[in-house]
Amino acid sequence: MGYGCLMAVDREHVLRSAAALLTRKSTATMDEVAKAAGISRATLHRQFAGRDALVRALEALGIAECEAALDAARLDEGSASDAVRRLVREIEPAAGLLSFLYTENQLFEGEEQNAGWARLDARVSALFRRGQDSGEFRIDLTPAWLTEALYGLIAAGAWSVHDGKVAANDFQNMIVELLLGGATRREES
Repeated sequence: MGYGCLMAVDREHVLRSAAALLTRKSTATMDEVAKAAGISRATLHRQFAGRDALVRALEALGIAECEAALDAARLDEGSASDAVRRLVREIEPAAGLLSFLYTENQLFEGEEQNAGWARLDARVSALFRRGQDSGEFRIDLTPAWLTEALYGLIAAGAWSVHDGKVAANDFQNMIVELLLGGATRREES
């Protein structure tokens, strides 16, 4: 066994450590990320050339976690409202990472935008469109807007739980009730 085998760095561990730290402290330095992962700054730098490369890797992780949550939520089954409830439940473990990514403006600007975000948007928008077509959701709020509102509520929920303003076990209920309370179609009197 060569020396290199002993030094193998688990990229997934580094990413998870970075995600956990940056979720709590979005301004953390690469030195702090390395320390949180239990590796040297040089080792971190060999994995990720700089903060931008690290954030891009975290973006890919976040997109993969969202896609897995969308799959697990079975968006095409049952009522659209129930599918939204399942989606929020499934996405909750990734909410902290998503709230960090939500604030990283460079991820959403210019030619470099990851196509994964558009795939996620299309799947979530289709869920809201299905709810409108079935008469569950208001038609004066576009599926694109409802999708953005959901993302914003997930980020706000994660920050509120992190800051201790909201109990972690209230995360799902707060988001679902506020979103569906505003999106649900009411009979005109």
